[in-house]
Amino acid sequence: MVNIEEMAVFCKKKGFVYPSGEIYGGLNGFFDYGPLGVELKKNIKSNWWKSHVQQRDDVAGIDGSIVTNPKTWVASGHVENFIDVMVSCTKCNVRFRADQLIEEVLDISIEGAPLEEIQKQLAKVKCTKCKGDLGEAAAFHTMFETNVGPVKTKKSLAYLRPETAQLIFNNFKLVVDNARLKLPFGIAQMGKAFRNEISPRNFLFRCREFEQMEMEYFINPNDKKCPYLAEVKTDSFQVLTATMQKKKQKEKMMKLSDALKKKVFKSEWHAYWLATEMNWFVSLGCNSKNFRLRQHTPDEKAHYSEDCWDLEYKFPWGYKEIQGIADRGTFDLDQHIKHSKKNLTLFDEVAKKKIVPVVIAEPSLGVDRSFLVFMYEAYNDDKKRGNVVLNLHPKLAPVKVGVFPLVNKVGDKAMKVYADLKKEFVCAYDKGGSVGRRYARADEQGVPYCVTVDFDSGVTIRDRDSTKQIRVGESELLEVLRGLLAGSLKFEKAGKLVK
Repeated sequence: MVNIEEMAVFCKKKGFVYPSGEIYGGLNGFFDYGPLGVELKKNIKSNWWKSHVQQRDDVAGIDGSIVTNPKTWVASGHVENFIDVMVSCTKCNVRFRADQLIEEVLDISIEGAPLEEIQKQLAKVKCTKCKGDLGEAAAFHTMFETNVGPVKTKKSLAYLRPETAQLIFNNFKLVVDNARLKLPFGIAQMGKAFRNEISPRNFLFRCREFEQMEMEYFINPNDKKCPYLAEVKTDSFQVLTATMQKKKQKEKMMKLSDALKKKVFKSEWHAYWLATEMNWFVSLGCNSKNFRLRQHTPDEKAHYSEDCWDLEYKFPWGYKEIQGIADRGTFDLDQHIKHSKKNLTLFDEVAKKKIVPVVIAEPSLGVDRSFLVFMYEAYNDDKKRGNVVLNLHPKLAPVKVGVFPLVNKVGDKAMKVYADLKKEFVCAYDKGGSVGRRYARADEQGVPYCVTVDFDSGVTIRDRDSTKQIRVGESELLEVLRGLLAGSLKFEKAGKLVK
């Protein structure tokens, strides 16, 4: 597996991701997506939206504003509590996020611990840049402030949202009424969020501007049975509980049904969404052995959370969170009811009384971290071919089909094929260099299938992963590619194999 610096270089070189404002020296924690990156990112989001919203009858979507009434963030607790602990080196003045530094050096998780405990652990740590002594730890508020209107006053103060969830709670009652939702149901959205990170690092993993795909799933507090559990109960996952962490044990494989029997997961709904989120990555070509479900320890669990698990991926620098899945209870709706004085309750037809729905699961996934996961899963430095092959799932591939004229004399024929195909697929036309060199370029871009046009009737389709080739007629090309990209047609049976 390539390290994160090598991955960043590859992404820049091939047009996936650039440092933002690089011609002026860049800006730490901000990135721009290039021609291939923007397509891959769009495909990640559209596949998440399709599986989490469009293909479900129990989930509706919204698109909330980045800047909203600042009272929202007072009610949610962000204004008071959205704080990280910062420490600086007394010698070289480099700033660190204290809990991350402690985890890196001492290999202990201390996220959410009191300032006194963090300072105590920092006494055992030296600066990782120059080995100098560290100063006193201090609280640092990580919300970006802005001003609304032409005059900067206390009343004009607003914030760039640090998460997307609160817009769901703000619009809760409107969405329920408009979408005619009945419990249990979810409300989902995708969008930008901003956090003034003390020390952004590891490329796309920790940024100051990032994008989220998030859902709040609400249930009746009097009915916690999950009707969808049968879909996932036989699935197995690597699990690391809070107790196992305390005992310094490693993750182990568990079947979901066994984990529920042993009370590893406190609710059927939470277990269902943990499995569903894990399976989404697997359905798009990821290896389940590179993931684990890690339970938050009592020290790191939020005060309002009944239970919280992270879906973690094994990056080159270890297992790290890509998605948090929390049982938030009624905390958020209770807070907004209290601060807004509005009625956000629903009527329980069985109990014949008003209830505050429970957020039994909050799958909150980073788009940029998902992008990084899919790049790592796909990246293959193929020594036999002599080039990198991006084995991206066809649903995610930025370019679906490459079209190559074998020689310039068949350019008109190749352009006609290209024009027909690009009406339906994202395609690329390449006539530069040898066909072998063009295949290599397509491999590095993750193009699943390349169509080579020659003098004979028909065309040749080349499969990226196996390098096998088949011959098909021009009239059937579109239908064949549809089947191959959808996974409903096996490559060897799609045409006549070329030896």
